Amino acid sequence: MRETSKKGRIKKASKEHVVGVLSAALLAFTAPSIALAQGEVRESASHRFEEVADGVWFATGTGSVYTMSNALVLVGSEDTLLVDSHVTAAASMALIDSLSVLTDKPVRYLVNSHYHFDHAHGNQSFPPGVEIIGHEYTRMKLNGEAGNVLEEITFKSFSDPVPGTVRSLERQAADASSGERREQLLQQAKVQRDYMEAIKEIVPTPPNITLDKKMTLFQTLEGGSREIQLRHFGRAHTGGDVLVWLPDEKIVFTGDMMLPGVAYMGDGHVDEWPATLDGLKELDFELWLPGHGPVMRTRKPIHDFQAYLRDLWVKASDMHAAGIDAATAAETLDMTNHSGNFAQIRAPGVDPRAINRIFFLLDARAN
Repeated sequence: MRETSKKGRIKKASKEHVVGVLSAALLAFTAPSIALAQGEVRESASHRFEEVADGVWFATGTGSVYTMSNALVLVGSEDTLLVDSHVTAAASMALIDSLSVLTDKPVRYLVNSHYHFDHAHGNQSFPPGVEIIGHEYTRMKLNGEAGNVLEEITFKSFSDPVPGTVRSLERQAADASSGERREQLLQQAKVQRDYMEAIKEIVPTPPNITLDKKMTLFQTLEGGSREIQLRHFGRAHTGGDVLVWLPDEKIVFTGDMMLPGVAYMGDGHVDEWPATLDGLKELDFELWLPGHGPVMRTRKPIHDFQAYLRDLWVKASDMHAAGIDAATAAETLDMTNHSGNFAQIRAPGVDPRAINRIFFLLDARAN
């Protein structure tokens, strides 16, 4: 990537930031170049890479390492850009090591779609020289300005149960009726045990380049360049969700702002989220890559999720106004009218973390 001007490691970039070539010091990340045809699938021990456009790779975990989230890899003629760093340093290092099946071009930039642990806790794996880009809010969360993310309910509610998961898998393996099933369960237990140990090593690492609404990068390609737009349309899944839009390829990486199913809402702005998704719908794209789940080629889930969010906000607000406590609301609130669009909705009840968050926002309004 070419760079027009830059003064060291900056905290905040301009709206259009044209980036440069990575120094030779980072060539330790590289391996021999491999020519690949568009549409190809490549695998390492830890990752599966699906080429969704020329040099645009959708990365998912194979299960040998607990990655928890998807990533995006953009390979240019001079360097590589990654989007999201997975759940731990171990998972991120596995991703970095796996790039050898795609390219010998060094990693120049890492983009965080948002601050959540499963997308940004691998940031610490990247050495000085790899710039980390994220929203201003993402930096604030990961540098401790807004409290310790390792002590927040979002991180703890997902990480605290891991030891119990390991014990459960080991018990199931001991009771397995076949050797094959036993080996499968023991392998799952090993992956979770490794994750449990990797959690202890996490050091939240913030972006050192930030954006507010928009940043544009141009990655050098043979005979041209790839336009990469980083867009923030408003608060949604978090206060600093960033979409990565490739206008020429008509592809957008949505992070967790838009998933194939109902997204986690424990830090969300449910009342603002539908309008933020309107910004996504204004972009010209033919497929979207979520932070969890498969490649998506239809916009219908976006409309469906907007309807769900609006309905949830109204129903939760009515319960709040009626003096119903959050625990009761979470247990009884009925969203089954959306079950035709979301397979995980089977009965009344909503994630308590979502209701607690909505009630928190409503209380804040009242005050």
